Amino acid sequence: MVLNKENRCPLNYTMNLIGTKWKPLILFHLLEGGLRSGILQKKIPGISNKMFTQTVRDLEKDGLISRKVFPVVPPKVEYRLTTRGKSLENILKSLDNWGLKDSQNY
Repeated sequence: MVLNKENRCPLNYTMNLIGTKWKPLILFHLLEGGLRSGILQKKIPGISNKMFTQTVRDLEKDGLISRKVFPVVPPKVEYRLTTRGKSLENILKSLDNWGLKDSQNY
């Protein structure tokens, strides 16, 4: 996605990349480093298998995470942030800190 005549707002651009319910959570948990698929999914309560698969595919397509498949049985898949994904670290940590502070006030 590129800023163009139809999409001039940088915030709209960013929200189109990470603005779903699940994307920021997956990205946030990958700040710790690469995680196997099952471990990553368990860190996100409430996400279905279908939604998890769709979300990581979207993030991979947008160049925010990478997927490595190991040639073993059963298959082992690991996800990690790309350089582009790592560039969201301050944003994700700021959202996490805001949520922590705000939740203590309500």
